[in-house]
Amino acid sequence: MMVTGVPILTLLIALPIVGSLALLAIPNRDGSKDQTMRLGALAISLVTLVASLFLWAAFDQSAGAPAFQFAERHAWIPTFGIEYSLGLDGISLMLVVLTTFLTPIALLSSWEGIHERVKEFSIFMLLLEAAMIGVFVSLDLFLFYVFWDVVLIPMYFLIGIWGYDQRLYASIKFLLYTMAGSVLMLIAIIGTAWLHQQATGAYSFDLLKLYELRVPDHLQYWFFLAFALAFAIKVPLFPFHTWLPDAHVQAPTPGSVILAGVMLKMGAYGLLRFAFPMFPEAALAFAPMLATLSVIAIVYGALVAMVQPDMKKLVAYSSVSHMGFVVLGIAAMNVQGVQGASYQMLAHGISTGGLFAVVGMLSDRRHTRLISEFGGLKAVMPRLTAAFLIVTLASVGLPGMNGFIGEFLILLGAFRWEPKFVVVAGLGVILSAVYMLWMFQRVYYGEVTNEENRHLPDLSVREWAVIGPLCAMSILMGVAPNLFLAPMEPAVTRIVQRMEAREPMRVDAGWRSWFTGPAAPVTARRASEGQ
Repeated sequence: MMVTGVPILTLLIALPIVGSLALLAIPNRDGSKDQTMRLGALAISLVTLVASLFLWAAFDQSAGAPAFQFAERHAWIPTFGIEYSLGLDGISLMLVVLTTFLTPIALLSSWEGIHERVKEFSIFMLLLEAAMIGVFVSLDLFLFYVFWDVVLIPMYFLIGIWGYDQRLYASIKFLLYTMAGSVLMLIAIIGTAWLHQQATGAYSFDLLKLYELRVPDHLQYWFFLAFALAFAIKVPLFPFHTWLPDAHVQAPTPGSVILAGVMLKMGAYGLLRFAFPMFPEAALAFAPMLATLSVIAIVYGALVAMVQPDMKKLVAYSSVSHMGFVVLGIAAMNVQGVQGASYQMLAHGISTGGLFAVVGMLSDRRHTRLISEFGGLKAVMPRLTAAFLIVTLASVGLPGMNGFIGEFLILLGAFRWEPKFVVVAGLGVILSAVYMLWMFQRVYYGEVTNEENRHLPDLSVREWAVIGPLCAMSILMGVAPNLFLAPMEPAVTRIVQRMEAREPMRVDAGWRSWFTGPAAPVTARRASEGQ
């Protein structure tokens, strides 16, 4: 399906790439055209945002609509069944819109913090946007893997070049962690395509065809673990989270906004799109283990956040905690849980992106992020204080704000599945309010004890353009959630229905059959069964 004859998904990917090439062609040896580079990158990102909103307007939200809309399919490497195949459902639509919404905000937040190599910075930001969109719209596993790994390259340079003192350590750690999981996923992707060849006589990396492939238990066990590990690292899920605080603390503000707002969602999206539907029996068997790790992440992330002296590190650990809720909703694998997880991905991207943006504004003014260096800012910067309060309340899940909707649906779905996980996860909700509101009190209330804080400027027009849309979206998503839930509902229902017909395999089957061989031949599922 195309929109007025235009391959809109290819256009969304191509716009930032073409824009980055245009910036590359502009000579800027002495930095004299930095402002041109900034405005050019911002204009390109805004055009991409408008294109994504047009895509949303044209999206068919009815239950009878095709599973994947705006589909594009072209042969790429036909010998191995590799295609350039794109399409999106409601879940990927919302993540694409989130990506295009946060990219211009991240670019605007770079005005004060990025002064060197502005041209290169702008190019990397646009390439990062294109790769992230590609991840969310790919329907060929080989193409998905290409975009998945390409995302790492711009972020590696954004952290390593424009980050803070320990930027090289953080960027290399980020790259090694995520690539380690990616290599295992690549092996599983190749193995799945080989199984399709054994069953049908032809290789295929087509996601829709692989949905119909019945993978033997002994391979399904290992393939699911390979996919799940790659996605758990990206979420990041405890205990694979240790790269995230370093990456956030050392990244420049725009990098932190995109990392928290979009890149972490790639892991949760991968679980929903690939790991669970492709290997349903293994996924159901490992769901309690994923849920256990998620509630550990919820509580652990909250407890560690409480003792952080650095505002940015506190927000980084809060991401570990909040993304634990997302994985818990996915593990529950019912409509409420998955709908809540999908919504929480959007809500977390908005609120945590806002938190990092405001922390970056304070860091630009004072060149420190230590909580102890602030205090009493409410009297000095009332507008910034109000903006920070809004995104803080959204982050802690205040009713009427976006964070409440996602957490409520996740807890409801998890309670229907296994109430014991909700008891522990509920503690994370309380702790979230404790560390966020305690930080807010120490930074903004009380007396101004540091003389350097008495004359700090309040929000500028540019900064209003950064934080204003995030505050507005935090409120809009809280009071009109169906605007975002409705497009995702058919996709969520299809995923849950696909899983409901399965029986969980025994988790020790993979170990035993490693020696005994497959329990059943490889077959292709009936098309009706795969839907």
